[in-house]
Order: sequence, then structure tokens, then C-alpha cells
Amino acid sequence: MDLVVNVIQLVLGAAALPALIRVGRGPTLVDRIVALDLILLLLAGGIAAEGARRGSELFVPVIVVVTLVAFVGTVVVARFVEWRDT
Repeated sequence: MDLVVNVIQLVLGAAALPALIRVGRGPTLVDRIVALDLILLLLAGGIAAEGARRGSELFVPVIVVVTLVAFVGTVVVARFVEWRDT
């Protein structure tokens, strides 16, 4: 089980690297926000994998908070971009 979780976390970390580059380069605000949303969702996946490794349900509230922050942040920025463009 530990090997599988290690591979999953490695793949999630590798997927976060291009997203980090996109956050830095842009070119637009929307690109950066989508990349940050992806990073937060990858973080939630990594936390879920760690929770599976430990067999603990204590990670579930953390996952819920991270995903809600990602969702609310994306919605707020989308509304801001829509307001700014009109």
C-alpha cells in the first residue's frame, strides 16, 4: 500500500509542476486562477492518498476545506473577471 501511495503522490507532485509554471507565466489572470485551482485539487488528492495510507478519517475535513477554498476562490475570481470585462 505504501508503494502505491508513494507513486500516486509522486504523480500528483509531478502534475503540479506545470501548473506552478502556468501560475508564474500567465499570460492572463484566468490562466493563473485555473492553475491555482488545479494545484489545490492536486493537494486534496495528495491528502486523500495520505489518509488512505494511514487509514484515518481525520483527513476528510481537511480535504473538504481545501476543495471548498478552491471552488469559492475560483467562483469569486470568475465573477471579478466577468465584472471587469463588462
